[in-house]
Amino acid sequence: MAKTAKTVFFCKECGYESSKWLGQCPGCREVGTFVEEPTGPKNKVLKRSLLNSEPVGINEVSAKDEERVTTGFSELDRVLGGGVVPGGLILVGGDPGIGKSTLLLQVCRNMSDNGKKILYISGEESLKQIKLRANRMGKFSDNLSLLSETSLDAIEAVILDKKPDIVIIDSIQTIFREDISSAPGSVSQVRESTNALMQIAKGNTIPIFIVGHVTKEGVVAGPRVLEHMVDTVLYFEGDRHASYRILRGVKNRFGSTNEIGVFEMREDGLHQVLNPSEFMLEGRPKDASGSVVACLMEGTRPILVEIQALINHTAFGMPRRTSVGTDYNRVNLLMAVIEKRVGIQMGDYDAYVNVAGGMKINEPAIDLALIMALISSYKNRVISPDTIVFGEVGLAGEVRAVSQAEQRVLEAKKLGFRKCILPAVSAKSIKKIDGIELIGVNNIREAGEQI
Repeated sequence: MAKTAKTVFFCKECGYESSKWLGQCPGCREVGTFVEEPTGPKNKVLKRSLLNSEPVGINEVSAKDEERVTTGFSELDRVLGGGVVPGGLILVGGDPGIGKSTLLLQVCRNMSDNGKKILYISGEESLKQIKLRANRMGKFSDNLSLLSETSLDAIEAVILDKKPDIVIIDSIQTIFREDISSAPGSVSQVRESTNALMQIAKGNTIPIFIVGHVTKEGVVAGPRVLEHMVDTVLYFEGDRHASYRILRGVKNRFGSTNEIGVFEMREDGLHQVLNPSEFMLEGRPKDASGSVVACLMEGTRPILVEIQALINHTAFGMPRRTSVGTDYNRVNLLMAVIEKRVGIQMGDYDAYVNVAGGMKINEPAIDLALIMALISSYKNRVISPDTIVFGEVGLAGEVRAVSQAEQRVLEAKKLGFRKCILPAVSAKSIKKIDGIELIGVNNIREAGEQI
C-alpha cells in the first residue's frame, strides 16, 4: 500500500505545532486557530568545514561599525537606527491600504537615484500595475528593476544572478516553495520562505525588505516565529482615511525600538513630517474647556499632542465612559483618583476622552494632562492655550517625575508655549529656561488650582 502523506496541525497565530487538532492553542491560548497542513521534506543537512565550526573568542571578533545605507527618508532612517544595515532582514507590516507598498516604492526611487541597484519583487501586482503606481510618484531611475514572481526558487535564482544592492518582497504571504505542498500564505510556506530569504540576505549581505499582511487584531499574519527570524519589525499605523501615517519599530537588532517616523499621505505619495508636534496641534480649538496640550516622548523625540475631555451629566443610572487613543482602564483609574483626592464627584457623569490626531498613547506622562482636561470640562473653565502639562499620577494623587523633562520643556518653548505645569521634582532638576514659566506641582489638587 502507498504511504499516505503525513500531516501536522499548526496554529495560525503563533505557529505552535501539534500532531492532532486542538480546540485551544497551548501557546497563545487562541481558540479555533489550528489548521492541518502536510509536512514538507526535511531540509538536507549541509556539511560545514571544521574551520567554520570552530568557536572564536569574543575579543578576536572584529566589531567595526557597518556602513549603513540611507533610504532618502530621514524619518525612516531614524526608525531603522540610522539607515539600512547590509544583510539585514526587515519586516514591514500594516493594515491594507495604509501605504506599505507606496513607502517601499518611494524608498526604491530614492536609493536608485543614489546609484543603488534595486530589485522590486511583487507577488500581488503585475508589472503594468506597479508602473501605473510609480507614474503617480514621478520619474524613476533605470537602476530599479521589477519582477512579478511568486516562486521562491525563481526569486532566489534572480537575486543570485543580478546581485542587487536592495531587494523588496511584496508580500511574503504570496511567496511559496514548490517542495512544500501547502498553499501560499500558510504557516509552513511563510516560515520556510522567510528562512530561505534570511539565508540569502546573510550569505550575500543584501538587505531585504519584506511586506507582511496583518490580522484583524493588528499583528503580522502567520506564525509568531516570523518576527523572531527577521532583524527588524516595523509597523505602519494610522487611519487609512486620515492623511498622516506613523511608522513604529517594535523590534530592531541594530537600533532603538522607541523611535517613530511620521508621514503624510498625498496624491503623489508619502511625505515625511519633520515637525510632528506642529502637525498634531493644527486646528486646535480656542477658548474651549476640556482641552489641554501634553508632551510625550517617542524615543529621543518629544511630541506634543492635544488631550480632549468631555464631561456630561448622565441621563441613565450607569454613566458611560469612552476613551479613544489611550487606555480605557487608565481613564477610569484617574477619575477615581479625582473623586477621592480632589472631592469632585464624577459618578453621575458621562466621560469621553480623546487624543486628537488619532495617536495611541500609553505613556504615563499624560496622566496629569488627562486629569486637567477632565477637571476643566467638569468646571467648564478654559485652560490657557499657551500652557502645556505633563506628569505621572499615582493612586494617592501625587504627581511623580517623568524622564527627559528638559527635552519636553524645550520642545514646548520652541512651539510658543509660555507656561508648563510639571512635577515639582522634575522642575527642580531643570535649569532656568528663558521664555517659559515652570510651575511644579506635588499633587493633583495643586494642579487643579491652576485652572
